[in-house]
Amino acid sequence: MSDISLPIAFQQAVLGSQSYPKNTIHRTLETPPKFLDKANSRLDEREGDLFEDNAADWEVSIRDLDTAYGKDVDKYNIHSHEKLLEWLGIRIQSSSQSPRIVTGVKKDPKCRLIYIYGMHSRSKLRLTRAMLADILTFHQVMPVFLDFLHVFGQQSEPTDLNFSGFREQVMLANPPDGLILPGLGRSGKHYQMCYNLKGIALKSEIKENFMMNEWSIRPAVFHHQFDIASGNTLWIVIKGNLEIRQRFKALTDKDARAQDKSFDTTEEAFRSSLSAQLMFCYWAMEDWRWYIKWLERAVDNKLAKPAKHIMALRGPCGAGYPHKTYTPRDIQDLQIWEERTRQVIIALEGNADVMLALVAFYHRLTQDGDFPLRKTCSLDVDNFADKVGVIITDFRMQIKRAGFLVKTIADRRQLVIQHLQSQSACRAEQLSRSMEQEQVFMLIITVVTLIYLPATFVSTFFSTDVIKYQGSDSPEGSFSATALLRWLQVTIPLTAVTCGVAWLARRWALAKRSQNEIDLEQRTTSWKLKKYPLGSSITLLPFYNKLPVETKNSF
Repeated sequence: MSDISLPIAFQQAVLGSQSYPKNTIHRTLETPPKFLDKANSRLDEREGDLFEDNAADWEVSIRDLDTAYGKDVDKYNIHSHEKLLEWLGIRIQSSSQSPRIVTGVKKDPKCRLIYIYGMHSRSKLRLTRAMLADILTFHQVMPVFLDFLHVFGQQSEPTDLNFSGFREQVMLANPPDGLILPGLGRSGKHYQMCYNLKGIALKSEIKENFMMNEWSIRPAVFHHQFDIASGNTLWIVIKGNLEIRQRFKALTDKDARAQDKSFDTTEEAFRSSLSAQLMFCYWAMEDWRWYIKWLERAVDNKLAKPAKHIMALRGPCGAGYPHKTYTPRDIQDLQIWEERTRQVIIALEGNADVMLALVAFYHRLTQDGDFPLRKTCSLDVDNFADKVGVIITDFRMQIKRAGFLVKTIADRRQLVIQHLQSQSACRAEQLSRSMEQEQVFMLIITVVTLIYLPATFVSTFFSTDVIKYQGSDSPEGSFSATALLRWLQVTIPLTAVTCGVAWLARRWALAKRSQNEIDLEQRTTSWKLKKYPLGSSITLLPFYNKLPVETKNSF
């Protein structure tokens, strides 16, 4: 087969593919040079995280349908840059005496799926930057597609999972000369779009304890081009595994429905593209209901340790009473569940908004006078819109369900906070009672000490050499009634005086405390009655006894 000549602008774009997106032929207001510079620099920053360095791990899956060679299906897994250029049909002729020339080898198939993937959503994509640049340059993918690429790449935690978007580019009339490639089957009149959706999948299941199940929100990026003259269709899908590729294969396999894989006419190719779009939307809808149900069970679970917050019980503490002691960890657990539920709401709302934008795009397309299929395929677009509308309605119901769960978690967290405060109050009350008991004990000790203090003092004083009741004739001592009488005469009055002084001191302290409390509660302002004319109400205004403070340099 002879080589296919290509326009100079397209040849220059292919030769400068490594400068993508600066080498795109068609420029719009949405992609000024500054935007292209920023997109290129962001790609430079994340090149090490996005693309695979090990050549043994390179793999790009391509599936061509209804090829120019007459094959219904032609598929191949690309493992090298050279093989990629060969499969795309790019031949670069170079010589020392003339500039390099780019020619085509084969026409584009009626439908092509280029599937780019990694081991999972947070791993490197299994191709190089040069391979991606050649793919995007050869198909002249709009530069904004790179914004969706940054969701993937090597990362410990998903950093841009909340991002959702829908971008479009329509060129139904007067395309640039560099995009008119009749030898490749491209008229230049086409539309393209890119968007992302998020699905949910059960990563691992443990039947013994459902709380240990792991769920994962998995993003997918879709790019679509459709030539309105030739009916050629292009799909570029980026995902963390091969799930979407397997679904596309089932959609276009030999046992699939004929209307989902027919490309004989432009109308049939357009209907087949709508079937693929609908398949992607159904993928994004699956399993969200079951994930929300799992979240509800996790929050309501009483037995599993991470979530014991279904009911906070108040009542007597101790054995035999249904009482639970809460800790700040319980609040942290509830906060984690609430954040996971809010993430569900963001993902579902993003999916719904993207699908609304997708339906609106096709409605605008059928109203465009330059779209040749606006009459023959308007019913197909309406049918597509109805089916997507059912999916969006399901999203709205799941969003309401998740919103109710968020409110339930917030209410229970507030209840747990109140119980934590109640527990703190109970502990403070117990401490107060313990201190009251200690005060009683100290009071008893103080009273006993006051009673025995004078007697102890008198006994100690009488035992000194100041007073003696023992004679030298009886060194061992003897009972002295006089000594006992003197001891009682001194001890009893001294004890009475000591207790009286203590009682007066206590009464003075209580009176002083009462006066301080009255001073704190008593208002420091008085009120004066101001007269108003008849018919007006009488108002009491505060009158401050303090004189106004003089202000220096006032005017």
